[in-house]
Amino acid sequence: MHDCRSHATGRAHSLVDVSDLPYSAEVQIVLLHASPVHRYEGRPADGPLPAVGEESHEYIEVRAGLGIVGDRHFGRRAHVQASVTVMNAEVLDRVAAELGLPHPLEASATRRNILLRGVEVDSLRGATFSLDSGDGPIEFHAHRPANPCAWMDVMLAPGAHRALRGRGGLRCEPLTDGMLRLGPATMQCNVPLAVTGAARPARPERPGSPPGSSGS
Repeated sequence: MHDCRSHATGRAHSLVDVSDLPYSAEVQIVLLHASPVHRYEGRPADGPLPAVGEESHEYIEVRAGLGIVGDRHFGRRAHVQASVTVMNAEVLDRVAAELGLPHPLEASATRRNILLRGVEVDSLRGATFSLDSGDGPIEFHAHRPANPCAWMDVMLAPGAHRALRGRGGLRCEPLTDGMLRLGPATMQCNVPLAVTGAARPARPERPGSPPGSSGS
């Protein structure tokens, strides 16, 4: 099997030419979650299992074909194409409003690995995209929806399970190695990006231009 990692740096070579990701948008990474254990097991009424160590992080290390270092899905064959979950945090604001809640929903309770603001994530099924928070881009392929489970009615709010159907984020496969940090980041994608909030409209990059500069 061909090894796509660079033995000199430990980082996987890019599998996608930058010109194949012509659409760009600025996003905010607001949550990075990695946990070594499955906490939502058994009956939701019995409550989650206790946390083991910190689950929300300032940064995470991503490995191609494996997932997030220290996460429960890392290196598991059954999760090769679903080791990293990505979700638009703005969906939680919408659900809270739809349910008439007087308070925001707790983002970490979704147990999604990467929550960001600025782009509609659920429309990217089947797409290849990258995220760069300052340490270089990490490429992902979005394979399938991350469907919400009945635990959401207990951990978020009654009615959240149904409200999140079809917009619970995506299960993704990391194609390259790298680091992601909380804060501003650039997303590039092979399909047009639907931006949200105050994010800049996503337009194709000019060939040879740096990420974030748009074509005329």
